[in-house]
Amino acid sequence: MKKQSILLTTLFVGFVLCVFYFSGRQEVFAQKASGPERPLVSRTSSSTRTEASRSSAFAAEASANSASRAALAWPFGGKMQRGWEIYVPLISHTIGTEEGAGTTDFAMALSKWQGGKGLPATGVMDDATMTAFVKHWQSQRLGRATTPASDALMSAPIADFWDSGRDANMLQLERETYVAYKRMLAEAAKDLDGQLRFTPDGELAPGEKFLRIVSAFRSPEYQAALRKREPGAGRAALAKNSPHFTGQALDIYVGGEPVTTKDANRLVQAQTPAYKWLVKNASKFGFYPYFYEPWHWEYVPGRLAK
Repeated sequence: MKKQSILLTTLFVGFVLCVFYFSGRQEVFAQKASGPERPLVSRTSSSTRTEASRSSAFAAEASANSASRAALAWPFGGKMQRGWEIYVPLISHTIGTEEGAGTTDFAMALSKWQGGKGLPATGVMDDATMTAFVKHWQSQRLGRATTPASDALMSAPIADFWDSGRDANMLQLERETYVAYKRMLAEAAKDLDGQLRFTPDGELAPGEKFLRIVSAFRSPEYQAALRKREPGAGRAALAKNSPHFTGQALDIYVGGEPVTTKDANRLVQAQTPAYKWLVKNASKFGFYPYFYEPWHWEYVPGRLAK
């Protein structure tokens, strides 16, 4: 009997130990199976919270930018300008965002650009920031108005001009500028096909007005005569030292009235596919804008953006 009792006790203890052992193994396996998921959930939640925090941090700035687009007062050209809606495509390209001007992403990108320029990184558009943008854009232009040697000029085909009845003496531009312009058109044909009309070989189709040349080389004598003939007209308030003297400045048709500086007209121009494409791509071919005139682009040799 004693032997039987000892044997039964031993078997019972062994059974209990086995139960504990296998229970422990199952728990370990369960922990291993669920272990890798926990950090992933934690990281995802943290990332979501971070993005939400960043967006919420710039919500007020985004709202302020939405309100100031039509109302901000800032100085240029000896008078106060009103709003910055016209310049949104240029500003967005400059700060590296494609998000709307009233978004938190735009405000964040603006904040980063402001900080890089030594401005308070508020993410809010103000007169000091607009002045900094103007300074940046103006620094990219030719910065001279010297006339080229006569053999540096060429006459472009009338088909390249917006006005098919343009005076044959007004078709000149600097040779290298013309080559760069034609290369730029060939690229535009790939990107804007379906929005503008092109021929199969990448030329502007007959009847297509966008991206044709409105004006190119203008001599100092011609400019002076135009100013004298129309002293009160917008186009006659022409600079006495115009970049058009170089033959490297082109007025390119981007919509609306070709060269009218009224805010309503410039706003129309700034919304066209042609203008937005130039903003994003013209610098790859050496062309930089005069920010105030959406149609005005200057070829700056040696400054090709990548």
